[in-house]
Amino acid sequence: MAKTSPTVPFIQQADLTGLNTLGVKAKAEKLIKISSTNQLHTLFKDGVFYSEDPFILGGGSNVLLKRDISRPVLKIDLDGIKVKSEDGKSVAIFAAAGVNWHTLVEWAVQNNFGGIENLALIPGTIGAAPIQNIGAYGVELMDVLESTDYFDTKTGEEKTIQKESCEFEYRDSIFKNRLKGRAIVTGITLRLTKEGHLINSSYRSLKEYLEIHDISNPGIKDVFEAVVAIRKSKLPDPKLIGNAGSFFKNPVVDTDLFKTLAEEYEGIPGYKISDNEVKIPAGWLIEKAGWKGKRVGNVGTYENQALVLVNHGGATGEEIWNHALTIQKSVSQKFGVDLTPEVNIVE
Repeated sequence: MAKTSPTVPFIQQADLTGLNTLGVKAKAEKLIKISSTNQLHTLFKDGVFYSEDPFILGGGSNVLLKRDISRPVLKIDLDGIKVKSEDGKSVAIFAAAGVNWHTLVEWAVQNNFGGIENLALIPGTIGAAPIQNIGAYGVELMDVLESTDYFDTKTGEEKTIQKESCEFEYRDSIFKNRLKGRAIVTGITLRLTKEGHLINSSYRSLKEYLEIHDISNPGIKDVFEAVVAIRKSKLPDPKLIGNAGSFFKNPVVDTDLFKTLAEEYEGIPGYKISDNEVKIPAGWLIEKAGWKGKRVGNVGTYENQALVLVNHGGATGEEIWNHALTIQKSVSQKFGVDLTPEVNIVE
């Protein structure tokens, strides 16, 4: 056991049930809680990244643990939010990787800093935000990100990568591809507005909520409160029922396929993202395939949002994964559209 690191403490046979929002029972042979980048440097010097390939765990809100983890698990608990610089119109904010994402959004709104209010209640920590290029209600992280700090497990260096080099796409980034397994995100810098906020309320459900509540000229607090209310009405609280939020990405199809589907399925929603591509809500496809609210054993599809898979209690990672595969096959057979998991599947 001392092989992991003679100087960095760890927990042996650690229970991960409370560290993943799906509530899947799993254990880590070794769990190391990282509260300082100095610990990462020590692990590097001790050869842990080279010899043991540790798994990086943040808030556990975007992972499915299929089984116990035999390699070391690094729980990133780096903390802190601070103002790096500001001028009359904007402010640069640094947030450490272990900070809860929604906590940062609340903090920004309370300080009248605009730009991330549409991203309220997205589960997880700061560290996952640039990896996923998180987004909701018409806004993505890339819209406000300036840079990402990370620890390079190959060189032992702390590095900073600018937004332009992050290779952001829909729920994708360089951290999922060329830097996968190499970069441990330690923090991000955001550029937020102090005045002249660019309010984005064009997303249909958000726009409808504001209209119903007679808010014709919304501010960032109005948008924040609306998003929180909408998300709470659609998504289950992981403290009450295990889930990982949106399990699948919204698929992007070519316009020809979308036209074919539109002819057969009246009212199919689609959002044009380029001249020849349309994004279809995965939740709509899953619901029309008959899975909304359906339960199989201990696993189910949430009754208010078909995109969310839930653990009704006692489900194993394998059970949840098999349920997801069944849904994938069903949607593919019915619509000819392939669903891709948004959740990180940990073997």
